Amino acid sequence: MTDNEIKLKAIAALTALRADVDESLVSELLEEVIPDQFTVSAGAGPEEVGLAVLSQLSEPLSALVSGFITAFEAVADAYDGSGAEPHTEEILQQLALRLASDDLG
Repeated sequence: MTDNEIKLKAIAALTALRADVDESLVSELLEEVIPDQFTVSAGAGPEEVGLAVLSQLSEPLSALVSGFITAFEAVADAYDGSGAEPHTEEILQQLALRLASDDLG
């Protein structure tokens, strides 16, 4: 699967969540980008196996995160461009403060 296809899956997952599609379908969409098999050298030790799996997971996960960021930026730009208040940065700051207080509480 190409990076662009993975980014499209991320955008499709976000769109589905906003449309109240069953979360299991969203999970299935995201699972499609994760390899279900990994190539590891025969006789590889635990460290080599871990590095091989990590290496093969990093590219699709990076593309998935990039897709989420691309989608967020498009929505944030449209929202901020509409003149709505509060601006995206303020919403994110409030979210961060709420999450931080949840960790403390």
